[in-house]
Amino acid sequence: MLNQIFAVTALNLRSIGARLGSSLVIVIGIAGVVGVLTSLLAMSKGFEATLGATGRDDRALVLRGGSSAELNSGLSADNVQAIKDTRGASGTLTSSAEMIVITEFASKARGGSFNVTLRAVEQSGFQIRPEFRMVDGRKFEPGLQEVIVGKDALNAFEGVSIGSNLRFRGGDWKVVGVFETGDSHDSELWADLATAQTAFGRTGTSSVLVQLEDKDGFDAFAEALKEDPRVNVDVKREKEYFSGQSGQFRLLIGILSTVVGSIMGLGALFAALNTMYAAVSTRTTEIATLRAIGFGSTAVVVSVVAEAITLALLGGVIGAAISWLLFNGYSASTLGQGFTQVAFEFQVTPQLMSLGLFMALFLGFLGGLLPAIRAARLPVTVALRGA
Repeated sequence: MLNQIFAVTALNLRSIGARLGSSLVIVIGIAGVVGVLTSLLAMSKGFEATLGATGRDDRALVLRGGSSAELNSGLSADNVQAIKDTRGASGTLTSSAEMIVITEFASKARGGSFNVTLRAVEQSGFQIRPEFRMVDGRKFEPGLQEVIVGKDALNAFEGVSIGSNLRFRGGDWKVVGVFETGDSHDSELWADLATAQTAFGRTGTSSVLVQLEDKDGFDAFAEALKEDPRVNVDVKREKEYFSGQSGQFRLLIGILSTVVGSIMGLGALFAALNTMYAAVSTRTTEIATLRAIGFGSTAVVVSVVAEAITLALLGGVIGAAISWLLFNGYSASTLGQGFTQVAFEFQVTPQLMSLGLFMALFLGFLGGLLPAIRAARLPVTVALRGA
């Protein structure tokens, strides 16, 4: 039986060139499905990776109780002081009170205005972020209306280069440097907290970032704030907070991928079925002759399915390769949970490419199975008479 399967399968594969036009229908259809699906998932993977890389487990982010994001959180000056007074096992913890303000800039690539985060921080905010580094220019001076720009914001938005003046609340703010953190903060602008509070007429802040003694000190710190009657706050690990922001986007992409993938997958499946039925129909005499001289139905079924799978796999490889060439590392931006732009890069990972190839194999199997069964069940005498 194995010898029969190998012989018939080899015969089918060698004759693909004679049916090149119809075979390309399967290849192109599957390539389109795999390419689109892989690209959509690569977008979700890149956004998730960017937010997942933001923050650390040994830093705590304190927000007003019931707040889902820094943007809708507000802490009074008394709240901030109470949080700063909370001690760890070995004494006072380093912290940075921070304020989030929404600004608008024109996109270099897409045009139109987009929301951009202006984060006002204390000087200690640099100290507790070892991942922060200046890549050009200098840090802002406390008391001066100066800002520094994340490298992704510099590349994405108009008018934020070093030396340019930005207009906020009737005042000019000078861009004096470009920074990099390797995470979602690269899409932000940073300024001095006290200066921003004065300019925007605010006395409180959006959050307080606290450097814990180690990641195991989180529970004790959170419990201490929970028992403090002066404050009503939510405490989250910084990394957990930013990772959670990608949840809604992942859900949206998941739904979009399912809908688009299902529609395109059905189209590719019907194309494969039509092509394989046509291929079997044109080779009815050939298949009947093989069975008449002793080849079994199993060999016929396997050979037809193998041909469909081979064509689908070829299409899957082409689709995955195109997706990787066009989109891996492609820079884009989308709205984060705070309704501001977060820049990220598509990530076409080996896992996503493998998923695309698995889908191609599955569609190829389904597309070849029914025509194969039909070919195997067709009586030899009927097939020969039809020839």
